[in-house]
Amino acid sequence: MLVAAATALLTGSAVVVLNGPAVATAAPDAAACSDVTDGALTWPVAAAAPQRCTAGRWQPVTDPYPFSDRWVSPGPSMALRGGARPNPAIEPGTWTATPLDPAARCRAEQVSVTYGKVDGPPRVDESAPGRPLTFDVIPRLFEIDMSGTCLWQKVGD
Repeated sequence: MLVAAATALLTGSAVVVLNGPAVATAAPDAAACSDVTDGALTWPVAAAAPQRCTAGRWQPVTDPYPFSDRWVSPGPSMALRGGARPNPAIEPGTWTATPLDPAARCRAEQVSVTYGKVDGPPRVDESAPGRPLTFDVIPRLFEIDMSGTCLWQKVGD
């Protein structure tokens, strides 16, 4: 569309832009924010900042460096920074992912770095549909992509 608009501008042609139906965003539904997810953060794909589940509603987080030991992935991939980057949103250690939908698969894809170089292929952990997942967030985590409608919680300290 951008090419058509640029061509039209240069040639003097008219461009008609048709708006399609509204597309739902990946933001969690207010009804999905419950006692189970209270206090957890989420970071929908298209959102500029994370949101916190507070009193049954997702509220914007104003902290410029969000950090939590509880996250909710809204289905599609939610990317978080690890300790190998400034201002990590998640820390290493043992984590559990619990599906919030009986058909959901909780999936974590982790990339680690050493001295600025990727250590190898991503580490992938994935649950069976509706089953919890226990896995370790790696110490030199650069980024983790969490997917599935799941609650992710750090175990212990």
